[in-house]
Amino acid sequence: MVSAVFHAPNAAASALTAEPAAAPRKPAVQPAAAAAPAPAPRRLPFDWRGLWLRVIPPVLGLGLLVLLWEVIAKTANSGIPSPALTWDAAVKLFSDPFYANGPNDQGIGWNVLSSLQRVGMGFGMAALVGIPVGFAIGRFNFLSRMFNPLISLLRPVSPLAWLPIGLLVFKGANPAAIWTIFICSIWPMIINTAVGVQRVPQDYMNVARVLNLSEWKIVTKILLPAVLPYMLTGVRLAVGTAWLVIVAAEMLTGGVGIGFWVWDEWNNLNVAHIIIAIFTIGLVGLLLEFALIRLATAFTYEDVKS
Repeated sequence: MVSAVFHAPNAAASALTAEPAAAPRKPAVQPAAAAAPAPAPRRLPFDWRGLWLRVIPPVLGLGLLVLLWEVIAKTANSGIPSPALTWDAAVKLFSDPFYANGPNDQGIGWNVLSSLQRVGMGFGMAALVGIPVGFAIGRFNFLSRMFNPLISLLRPVSPLAWLPIGLLVFKGANPAAIWTIFICSIWPMIINTAVGVQRVPQDYMNVARVLNLSEWKIVTKILLPAVLPYMLTGVRLAVGTAWLVIVAAEMLTGGVGIGFWVWDEWNNLNVAHIIIAIFTIGLVGLLLEFALIRLATAFTYEDVKS
């Protein structure tokens, strides 16, 4: 009995000390089904201002052009077909744009492709020559002083003035037209590339001199990235000029091409086809400009605007 009396408190105390205090129980996690639903995303109102600024002005401009065209067409003895008659002629013309009934009777599609081929060949050769020459003129002051008077003298000359020289040298209409594209496309690329090289910060060239870089590394690692926006601007100006010149050159040289097609339709007194050709030339030029703008924005960090 005495043993039981004296050992009971110790056992109780040891039991109290041995058993840890129960931690507070965390509330049970609510199941996913019982969770409150997420609020629905707020629907933004329709941007009427953006629609007004981007869509309405071009539509109004085209509508004004068609209205003015209709007024001129209804004028007595104007000889200009109405927009409706021109649309009907365009539907018939573009229903089969790639027909071929002989060397002088081909669809408008073949004529556009032939003109683009000449522009591509002349423009490509101008780029191969003009861009390196622009780098050299901008890089070396001696060459700049040497060629600047020649460029200032030859650049204002009308491109069509070079066409007889091409006919005399190449003895053919097609190479003469390509030569005309070449000579009118080369000046914007030379000038813009040279200006871009001359505007490279002098600190860049000082670092290249300290690192003892070769001329090839200076061109590829320092000059080319800095000059690329200027060079692409020259390319845009050159291709726009080339597309303008090819129409006039083909009117004089003949053969297959959109310029010759316009002149041939004039000889046939088909004014509706001439108007269609005008819109086709403008659309192709717009697509070329858009493609070059996309190219420029892909390779530069600056905003390239039309």
